[in-house]
Amino acid sequence: MSFYTPDNFHQIGSVGFVLNKVRNQISADMDSALKGMHVKGQHIGILMSLLRGSNTTPASLSRHLGVDSGLMTRMLDKLEGLGLIVRSRDTVDRRVVNLQLTAAGRATAQRVAELAPDVLNARLRSFSGAEYDELCRLLHKLLQD
Repeated sequence: MSFYTPDNFHQIGSVGFVLNKVRNQISADMDSALKGMHVKGQHIGILMSLLRGSNTTPASLSRHLGVDSGLMTRMLDKLEGLGLIVRSRDTVDRRVVNLQLTAAGRATAQRVAELAPDVLNARLRSFSGAEYDELCRLLHKLLQD
């Protein structure tokens, strides 16, 4: 089924436009909540992945978060410059770079994990449980290829 045609397509009403606007608003909310921590909403995926021990290489983080390698490098440079992560070469395959949180990075990631739910819950405050479940279901459906 086709939902858009050249005749009825209006950017402002499109799913892509609305999703991007929602993403930008959540990102701004996160940035506000993280103010003073020197990290931004865009760093949350990296910090949470490393805190949980998953996706611990730049390449796997790029795939997991859906960002290109250039942006990933810039974000990792920022976090490394802040003393939140360290990069090291893999002992088995020197081509692989491993990422780890420093003690300061672990403390920051844990603080982010405390703040992020409040930000998301505030944005979702008018949703019922059923609406939240349906939103999650539909968003995951959009991600399917």
